Amino acid sequence: DHFGRKRIFQYGILGFTLGSLLSALAQSSTQLIVFQGLQGIGAAMMIPGSLAIINVCFADNVRGKAIGLWAGLSGAMAAFGPLLGGWLVEEFGWSSVFWFNVPIGLLVYFAARSYVPESYNPDARHIDWLGTLFVGIGLSGLAFGLIQGPVWGWESGGIFVSFIVSAIAFISFILVERMSEEPLVPFQIFKNPLVLGANIATFLLYFALNGTIFFLTLNLQQIQGLSPFKTGLSLLPPVVIIALFSGPAGSLADRIGPRFQMITGPLAVAAGMGILAYSGPSPTYFANILPGLILFGAGMAFTIAPLTKSALAVKEKYSGVASGVNNAISRIAGLMAVAILGAVMFSFFTSKIEDRVQNLPIAKEQQEIILEQKDKLGGIQVPESFNSFAAKHTKTAIGESFATGFKWIMIINGILAFVAAIIAFFEIKDSPELRYRKKRGEINT
Repeated sequence: DHFGRKRIFQYGILGFTLGSLLSALAQSSTQLIVFQGLQGIGAAMMIPGSLAIINVCFADNVRGKAIGLWAGLSGAMAAFGPLLGGWLVEEFGWSSVFWFNVPIGLLVYFAARSYVPESYNPDARHIDWLGTLFVGIGLSGLAFGLIQGPVWGWESGGIFVSFIVSAIAFISFILVERMSEEPLVPFQIFKNPLVLGANIATFLLYFALNGTIFFLTLNLQQIQGLSPFKTGLSLLPPVVIIALFSGPAGSLADRIGPRFQMITGPLAVAAGMGILAYSGPSPTYFANILPGLILFGAGMAFTIAPLTKSALAVKEKYSGVASGVNNAISRIAGLMAVAILGAVMFSFFTSKIEDRVQNLPIAKEQQEIILEQKDKLGGIQVPESFNSFAAKHTKTAIGESFATGFKWIMIINGILAFVAAIIAFFEIKDSPELRYRKKRGEINT
């Protein structure tokens, strides 16, 4: 918003492309991590920037369609990228994944330079460096604590300090933003119920989305025994549905408003997770998993465009900050989902596996071997020294224990999606013009 949305978008492309080039040339894991950090900075400039550009370049009556196409293409690339990356790694080595990004990045840079118009906030005068510092510390402390918590232990002093520092930084950020003449995040944007409701719904839905994909992946690989490639294929249906139908869903939102889709979409997501919750330890893919994935994908496809459009329902000069806030919320939701639901899974799994293993007709030493691996969840390795009888019953116990934790995670995610629908019911309202046209029968939902 301050320096120009096109300019920052282009810098982001160059940063991402340069990070890819340097990653391809990396000679050590340390170098690779540093260069991946540069890629991440570039991506952080690109992704919110792309949505901010869409928000200011398209009229309100077609903006939903444009956002839907953006979401659909993003979903298609999310599905295509890992498959292409896997092939490149197998055929040409790991560095080929990064080399592949370089010509694409340059092509996109020159396309943006030629076709994207510049826009910025004409009222911007100063950068809120203090607010930036505090929110950076707050997010870093939160991310560090959530990532390292399972490694160090949640009771660790380092994790406690990390969360305390994060909390203090966030409180300081709020105080600074309230006093700043040009805050990094102008809180007045949340006075619009559309923006507030959409961001709350974003957190809930993306928490559920990331939690579902993460633990369903573990289920398919660790319990059902699918290879990574087959797991990827198994998870394609919702991605394909999102890719194909986000554009039409956006067009529908332009015509009838966001309310209807933001209520019914999360309800479909909740129903899909309900099906997955009761898939059991030995599900059949087409009978127990695919129906849930289809409902889940359809609900997200129906919701993403109106959700994002509502989150960007701000004055044009705040388009960049609104996009950045919504993007940050979705990323934080994903991070918290894996950490919090991981703790939930571990709790249910540990309780169940301890009970089941202690009642198995196997030797005490064999029980201890299994329980020592309980932090691996469904990835527990049954030693070859176990006879077929002991191995069979042990694997059954592991699968049933994982299924118990998986069930409760899906129930939690379904409840969150249902709450998102309730939030939408109370917060997401059609514009007065749309309500008037619906009342006259000009628009039939």
